[in-house]
Amino acid sequence: MSKQLMRSGTSIGANISEGICGISKKDFLSKMYIAFKECVETQYWLDLLNETEYLSETEYRSIYEDCEELRKLLSSITKTTQERINS
Repeated sequence: MSKQLMRSGTSIGANISEGICGISKKDFLSKMYIAFKECVETQYWLDLLNETEYLSETEYRSIYEDCEELRKLLSSITKTTQERINS
């Protein structure tokens, strides 16, 4: 599970980096949406690692809260970008 957490967690940043260099707004949106989905997956793995007591409650809360803030930002970015593409 911890390896899955590392994969999904690092994928967030990789997709954001790719999106920033996107060749179009649609390419940017696609990468930001993938980053958003990876963030949600990361939260899933964090939940499982917390439930199995692999992470302490303090570690879990700290990482989860950061991940939740990132998820909210990515959600806002994808919604705003989609609206701009459609207008």
